[in-house]
Amino acid sequence: MWEWSILKITIVVKKKVMKKIIVTGGLGFIGSNLIKLLIKKNYFVINIDKISYASNFYNTKDFSAKKNYKFVKLDINNKSKLKKLLNLYKPVALFNLAAETHVDRSIESPSEFIKSNIVGVFNLLEVFKEYSKKNRMTKLIHISTDEVYGDVLKGRSKENDPYKPSSPYAASKASSDHLVYSYVRTFKLNAMITNCSNNYGPHQHPEKLIPKLIYNIINDRVLPLYGRGKNSREWIFVEDHCDALFKVFKNGMKGEFYNIGSNINSSNLDIAKLLINIAKKKIKLGKNVKIKFVKDRPGHDIRYALDSKKILKKLKWKSKINLKKGLESTFDWYFRNMNYYTTLKKKDITKRFGIIRWLIKQLF
Repeated sequence: MWEWSILKITIVVKKKVMKKIIVTGGLGFIGSNLIKLLIKKNYFVINIDKISYASNFYNTKDFSAKKNYKFVKLDINNKSKLKKLLNLYKPVALFNLAAETHVDRSIESPSEFIKSNIVGVFNLLEVFKEYSKKNRMTKLIHISTDEVYGDVLKGRSKENDPYKPSSPYAASKASSDHLVYSYVRTFKLNAMITNCSNNYGPHQHPEKLIPKLIYNIINDRVLPLYGRGKNSREWIFVEDHCDALFKVFKNGMKGEFYNIGSNINSSNLDIAKLLINIAKKKIKLGKNVKIKFVKDRPGHDIRYALDSKKILKKLKWKSKINLKKGLESTFDWYFRNMNYYTTLKKKDITKRFGIIRWLIKQLF
């Protein structure tokens, strides 16, 4: 008679550990939209932000309670704390969106832009360099702007075109781009650089053109435009930008630059007219909703335009959301979220909506 022994076989199913990503500047406009995407893709996201005037916890309310999200108050200039954070979480990627971004503010107070956009990036690179000695696979994606190329009166800027920044903001971002690339060449950092066109969409601070115009339309105010409103920008919906950043993270190559744009330009005047037409279908316009041309700001570039063929060819990415659809979606978000403005400091609303303070006094 055979004697059978029944063995209890315990099968241990190893719990799948979420890969971690650090996003700097994640309380801001693009950063918060990027975090939302990364969380949906099942990454554990650590959002580090020093909490400046443009930081807003309202931007994270849709995912702040998620188990795969954590916020840490931290300035990238704090090297010791940044080092501890990297060693603690050991991320697969770090997206750097920590920056001062508003051109008008850079004209008034360039020092903050030097501190955040140049010195901050230098400190970040120093920490990342040391961390990378034992973690070579971790990627650094440095997010920059099309403004580094300066005026492009004809054609479109390519990744190998020379930089010609016109404002302190653009110069600070150009400097940070050069720093990142120098660390790739010299120290073999696993880093990539993206240069994106003008973003718009939900959660953008109302100092920028589109949310400023929407706020003024809803609140029956004049719509101020610099010069004659002919300055041309390449507008991209923020979700398209975030999709492109994810593509760069997954498939981008070390040391490469990637332009990210929609390849379609519109003047500021055209944007204002489009928003008025969109608003007419949704609300009754007040009598003060009129376009008003104001004195141009110093060094204002006429046109930015990116050639985004490289990211299409190499990473199979292109923008999907057209301007009209994106503007309608953006208008609807601000109209539904008027309490967003109550989370901002009054001085950041009344003193600045994308134009310099002395212009505000003339208008209001």
